[in-house]
Amino acid sequence: MPLNLLKHYPQLLELIHLNEKERKESLLRIFKRDIEDNANFSFRNKQIRPIKKDGQAPMQVLFHHLTTRSDKDEMGREIKARSFEIARSQRLHWIRHHTDEASPIGVEIFSYEDRTDRKDVIRTYIYDTEQNYVIILEPYRNGLDYYLLTAYHLNEPGGKKQILKKIQRKLPEVH
Repeated sequence: MPLNLLKHYPQLLELIHLNEKERKESLLRIFKRDIEDNANFSFRNKQIRPIKKDGQAPMQVLFHHLTTRSDKDEMGREIKARSFEIARSQRLHWIRHHTDEASPIGVEIFSYEDRTDRKDVIRTYIYDTEQNYVIILEPYRNGLDYYLLTAYHLNEPGGKKQILKKIQRKLPEVH
């Protein structure tokens, strides 16, 4: 379990042989080191923060979101429940690597105006074209910081195609 702390991009964390408690403990160590306890967690000199949720600790919500995915009903519609996702979790330590821009080759960084909850919202994408991995940040209203929305491996059908369409319609500058 402590060996996961030694993993570097593009290595994957070793989680399959761990039980649920050990897996969560290992992932929390990575999360605390790279995000929660990292006073310098930023992207292009802007601090990265978790989204605030009513009644829940923001870091717990963020950790849960970075290691799970939305469940779907029998019709394929997302429901409120979330389940552990190995592909996201194995790449948890990649977030800091990408926000630090440790390897600029093979990474596309762009902003795009997404439509969400009947509003247009500008989001910044960090897309690793070689590893099919994406991190989504949303600028604070004041533009001084970012919210970390999510990070995931593009392993769903149509996921890569959707990102490529966004790149074609990207905004002229990164926000």
